[in-house]
Amino acid sequence: MSLPDTFQTISQSSEGEFKDKGSKFLSFAIPVLSEEDAKEHLKLIRKEHFSAAHVCWAFVLGYNAEFEKSSDDREPSGSAGRPILRAIVEKKLSFTLVAVVRYFGGKLLGVPGLIHAYGESARAAIGLNQQKEMRLLEQVFQPCDFEKQHEIIRICKHYQLKFYPDIQQEMHGITMDIPPSQKAQVLESIQSLGFPQSIEIKIVTCS
Repeated sequence: MSLPDTFQTISQSSEGEFKDKGSKFLSFAIPVLSEEDAKEHLKLIRKEHFSAAHVCWAFVLGYNAEFEKSSDDREPSGSAGRPILRAIVEKKLSFTLVAVVRYFGGKLLGVPGLIHAYGESARAAIGLNQQKEMRLLEQVFQPCDFEKQHEIIRICKHYQLKFYPDIQQEMHGITMDIPPSQKAQVLESIQSLGFPQSIEIKIVTCS
């Protein structure tokens, strides 16, 4: 799967609230970096709300928002995790966790009522947050003798890339930050001049 040039996430943690027939739903939208990060936040929420009837959640990860996971936490199947997940997907967010804590009010809501309550709770927390677009760059090192660096610099300027002379693995060359959509074209331009194969370093994100 190819990488996108940008992805959407949330800028900070936010909290929402929804009430229905005595039940109170507290929602938390939290930016996360990984599944392990999400699990750590869930542990803290469960610890703080140990007397709650349910802690249901969903998260989306990946630059293409390709990894999704959710939990109904003993609510009827599909009545909690899926509507929370749907609220995240609706906003095209990634690297985002939403947890909804339910304090039972004594009256059953039924599956349609739960779907509505958990979905609206999730939207409440997301709606109080600020959505932000993150740029994705692939950092690539191009081995290059000093006297030929001007050829690489010319290509970098043509594609308006950030670049800087560098030494990687005891080799002279230039490091470039390339948007994924331009990577193949940039490297093809460089290779056509007879330079050795480039070395991929890491993925960089910036707002």
